[in-house]
Amino acid sequence: MSTQDFAELQLFITGPTFIRPEIREAGLLPEFGHRDSENNKRFKPIMANLKTLAGCADDFHVIILNGSGSSAMEATVRSLVADDETVLNVSVGAFGDLYHKMAVVNGKKAQQLKFAPGSAIDLAKLEAALTEHKPACVTFTHNETSTGVTNDLRAVCALIRKHGALPLVDGVSIFGGAAIDLSGSGAATYATSTQKSLALPAGFGILFASEEAIEKAKAVKNKGFATDINAQLGRASKSQTLTTPNCTLANQMCVQLDYIVNTEGIDKRFARHQQMRAMVADFVAGLPGFELLAPEGHRSPTLTAVRVPAGVTVAELKKVKEAMRAKGFLFDPGYGKLNTDLEEKGQRVLIRLGHMGDITPAMLAAYLDALKPELLK
Repeated sequence: MSTQDFAELQLFITGPTFIRPEIREAGLLPEFGHRDSENNKRFKPIMANLKTLAGCADDFHVIILNGSGSSAMEATVRSLVADDETVLNVSVGAFGDLYHKMAVVNGKKAQQLKFAPGSAIDLAKLEAALTEHKPACVTFTHNETSTGVTNDLRAVCALIRKHGALPLVDGVSIFGGAAIDLSGSGAATYATSTQKSLALPAGFGILFASEEAIEKAKAVKNKGFATDINAQLGRASKSQTLTTPNCTLANQMCVQLDYIVNTEGIDKRFARHQQMRAMVADFVAGLPGFELLAPEGHRSPTLTAVRVPAGVTVAELKKVKEAMRAKGFLFDPGYGKLNTDLEEKGQRVLIRLGHMGDITPAMLAAYLDALKPELLK
């Protein structure tokens, strides 16, 4: 096999995302020992910059887990839900469902509150479920990748805490693309990863854990090994990982986070994402028969799900994907399981437009210009 066999495409899917040439080059920096002083040169600034990006200080611990955002999410289920407690999994799409599946396969007493695709969390229905199930922990998705719906982080956390439960938040596809003010959010834990809005390769899960969560975990048994946040914290407090990290990714992450915080600037990064969300909304408004899925006020700054006209099939969207591949782009024909379900029910299927990470407005404009004639065929 030759390296010529691999296509060079601009990724406009919802993760993995476009990686800047400078970050690719950072992957060539020297390997290092993860228990050596060289480790601190990478992971100390990584953890400090993650806190800055999250909007938190010493009220949250940063834990970096080998794996992905799912690794961080599962760690919260294993570490914070005791065997005699109930966890309520609130879902507005496929990744809320995933949090529920994690609870079920780990043998937890799990209840699910599920909303239709395209809907945000209805606080009245959530309050009814909290009253009925009396959970110790509640999981929910801040930014649902399958539908482009963003939930009100602070309002949902406040309601959960009103009922005495801990909010465990999946922020995988929004962290690095929008302000979250973690210290003021009310979240007990916040899980994310490298391959979405941080514009890095996949390989690390990132978990922000409050002191409250760390204390709660001490009383929970059978937390596993890598999914034990207390075991993870022992190494994290030394700016290390529990198990051997991907040193190449650590080098890239150190360089990228420094760029985000100190070169581009956090506020400018967030404003760029808002600008691109508006660009996509204008684009969709100019396509006859196409419609934004998420309601006003709950539209993601990092990705947009779009209802296509009635009668357009999943098979036709896959042809659009191949046409865009020929133009040098990777198009997202919608979340597979969701589109299959919608099509079987005779409902309009979806496409997704990723506009996260290091994608620029100029890149997005070129992509949308190339995409428009393919969607209108």
